Amino acid sequence: MSRRAERISNLIRQEISELLQEQVNDPRLSSLISITQVTTSPDLMQAKVYVTILGGKADRNEMLQGFKAASGFFRRELSKKLTLRHVPELSFHFDDSIERGVNILNLIEQVSSDKTENEH
Repeated sequence: MSRRAERISNLIRQEISELLQEQVNDPRLSSLISITQVTTSPDLMQAKVYVTILGGKADRNEMLQGFKAASGFFRRELSKKLTLRHVPELSFHFDDSIERGVNILNLIEQVSSDKTENEH
């Protein structure tokens, strides 16, 4: 990813995070949602926004539908805040990397605790 695309991806991630906290009223997007990453295409016409739910087990499909419905709002607000000739099309994807990391840590702890029990 080019330096410019990386900078724009970070700006989009920050702005969408702020919009989620301050202006979005959709109940599907009211839980603790984190924007984990944004990747833009080389021509900056499309951006993939990766989101995760912190804390609870909310319905992922409902959340993604909420983001799909609010994508026009996000693009409009991004066009006001970012000085870009063209604001990328936004597509939202669920990122389960945090959940997988927690599961791996739990497995490591389980194996290490089983190992210490077998030594005694």
